[in-house]
Amino acid sequence: MILAYVKCISPRASMVEAMPYYLYKICSSDGIGLVKNLELKEEFQKFKDAKIKVRAFRAESEPNSVIKYQVIFAESQLNAEEQLLEKRVKPVQMEYER
Repeated sequence: MILAYVKCISPRASMVEAMPYYLYKICSSDGIGLVKNLELKEEFQKFKDAKIKVRAFRAESEPNSVIKYQVIFAESQLNAEEQLLEKRVKPVQMEYER
């Protein structure tokens, strides 16, 4: 039995724009991180380019700085900022998980 692999290319597939990677500089004025100031540094189409740039920014910053750099993958700049400002709850570690 011979199996053939056929790749179907849809005309709509080429029209779909890929979601970008956003590089943000995050400053928290207080030590707790309740209030975050977000500054969009750059937008990338490839993760590899974003990773190289964020590593360069992190290398330039001071070790104990309150400034952080983060790459986020989102549909739009607004979605990226909403995800970055979202408060995440730390999972509770049960006794048997330690």
